[in-house]
Amino acid sequence: MLRIHVSRLDLSRVRMATRPDAMWETILSFHRLRDRRASTVFGKWRTETRARLNGEAQLLSAVVPPRGYFPDFLTPSQEGAEPFGLDVGMEALRDTPADRIRRELDLMAAGRRRQRGGRGPGCPDAGAGRVTAALPAALSEGRAEPLARLIGALRSYHDAAVEPYWPHIRASIEADRAVRGRALLDGGADGLLAALPPMIRWRAPVLEADYPVDRDLHLDGRGLLLQPSFFCRGTPVVYRDPSLPPVLVYPVTHPGAPEFAEPGPWLGRLVGHTRSAILQSIGNGCTTSELARRAGVSLASASQHASVLREAGLVLTLRHGSSVLHTLTPLGGSLLRGGAPLALS
Repeated sequence: MLRIHVSRLDLSRVRMATRPDAMWETILSFHRLRDRRASTVFGKWRTETRARLNGEAQLLSAVVPPRGYFPDFLTPSQEGAEPFGLDVGMEALRDTPADRIRRELDLMAAGRRRQRGGRGPGCPDAGAGRVTAALPAALSEGRAEPLARLIGALRSYHDAAVEPYWPHIRASIEADRAVRGRALLDGGADGLLAALPPMIRWRAPVLEADYPVDRDLHLDGRGLLLQPSFFCRGTPVVYRDPSLPPVLVYPVTHPGAPEFAEPGPWLGRLVGHTRSAILQSIGNGCTTSELARRAGVSLASASQHASVLREAGLVLTLRHGSSVLHTLTPLGGSLLRGGAPLALS
């Protein structure tokens, strides 16, 4: 179990990330690529991504084990609530001090030895090639070329596995932010922490979470950045190094339908002034009751229209307490602005 100790000062400094973090999504997606679970959400993505890869997975597996600790430097930390884009994150990774790289790779190697039952440090993972097995040692030497090779592999992997789905990823994070924002307005920071996903429990002054190891994290007045993640699954993630800015990466709620389904021919059902008004009324997020009031329709009608919009890929719907909260997807926002290349009949 993870226990995050939150003082009243820390509580006043809890903040929500403004958007997905490209580095976290890249590394966590690599875990999902090797994980056969959650096929409803990630199955189609895995199939499409594997077809686009060109050797990056073998190289990345040298520094991102399938389970257990992976080096903190792969997901650079930030002080504010504005997550890193890919280019800024890669530059931060490039600037990592050599002694930190060496220290964190040693931690990773120790974890791998424990998982292999204590075999020597020279034993690579099963199936690892000679170049792959040598990468951590080369990185530990502090030379620029191995780090540049790792950054190149990360960028190529991101382009294949994350970038094509970024609109879907961002829509899911924005929907989660809308739910958390409601909780913050309703109950302040206490309400926000209490409304996090079920694997995280707020028992003031301690935020508890399901976690693969037993650990205590003391915030010591630094506050906490809440970073929702599309590719995080099962349990949240925190940095191993307690001196880094505290961040809690947690999984967003995935609707039951596959996240990467393309809009289908049902888009033609969107014709009509009422449905356009419904789409406009959703705006930055609203419950079904609020939607009915804004659009001037019955509750049943608002629910039915929102369902059609959701099937068309224009709206995301997440549960918020006893209500549901509707938010626009990037496609819905584009259509509303008249920028979507759609022909509606």
